[in-house]
Amino acid sequence: MYTRTHLIGPPLPNLPWEDRPESCTEPIWRYSFNPVIPRNPIPCANSVFNSAVVQFEHSFAGIFRVDDRTRKMRMHSGRSPDGFSWTLNPEPIVFKTNDPYLAAFDYGYDPRVVFIEDRFLVTWCNGAHGPTIGLAETRDFESFHQLENAFLPHNRNGVLFPRRINGNYAMLSRPSDNGHTPFGEIFYSESPDLTYWGKHRWVMKPQQSWEYTKIGPGPVPIETSEGWLIFYHGVTTSCNGMLYSFGAALLDLEKPWQVIRRGRAYLFNPREPYEQVGDVPNVTFPVTNLFDPATGRIAIYYGAADTVTGLAFCYVDEIMAFLDEAANE
Repeated sequence: MYTRTHLIGPPLPNLPWEDRPESCTEPIWRYSFNPVIPRNPIPCANSVFNSAVVQFEHSFAGIFRVDDRTRKMRMHSGRSPDGFSWTLNPEPIVFKTNDPYLAAFDYGYDPRVVFIEDRFLVTWCNGAHGPTIGLAETRDFESFHQLENAFLPHNRNGVLFPRRINGNYAMLSRPSDNGHTPFGEIFYSESPDLTYWGKHRWVMKPQQSWEYTKIGPGPVPIETSEGWLIFYHGVTTSCNGMLYSFGAALLDLEKPWQVIRRGRAYLFNPREPYEQVGDVPNVTFPVTNLFDPATGRIAIYYGAADTVTGLAFCYVDEIMAFLDEAANE
């Protein structure tokens, strides 16, 4: 497929992929064998969702949110030869640190993983006197070294950019509160060393009815020839509770706090039974995007009903067309 918008990143010819069904007219379509990861692939699991996947060597690795049967929120590593069939480590990750304060965190959930320079960096919602953004690094998905927490509580959805910007590491996040946050806007921050964070910039707030309660960062931003493409989650509240969908926006390459284009409608929302029924009904929560620059293909892993993991697919040019249409309305 010819692509007008160029994706910038390493080739991924073995990207997990399934062609669009003939009956589908949506820009994003679901894997026909969803959920790609069920709720209990390991004995301790109550649910597996909101998890991070990356290309690793010639296959795939990931960090998975596993809520166990006591409902503790932990993170487990996992491997896959093809991005479809996953084997999860039955034991949670034990982060290495010489700082007892860092080691004593209460919980960890909703990880993201990105390769920057020479190692993989992991961010997650870290329970340290309230939710904040934890950081760790790994080179092999077996040993994990914990770094300093990025922010003061309360904060969630810390997502690193895949390269330095203006010489600094860069992150999107959503300041929050200590509960099931009834508000949320996206902010940008920079750090020279992954320890000290500043240059905080407001990025965007809820605008449309499908996202009017709160918004937050989703997967790692994708660098393109036109800007940083981001998928983000948006939440609306109805008489039946909160409903999580996701949309897209384009940020400036060198000033990512500046929004170039943003979709008005959602791109993807709960429609299938495994997205509508579960521990938390009506949730589609994007956490990972993998892409192949040669074909313009993007695969998105998302949490479904806070219970299982789904997989969906799209082409970058169709997402850009969706954003262009919104800009011209």
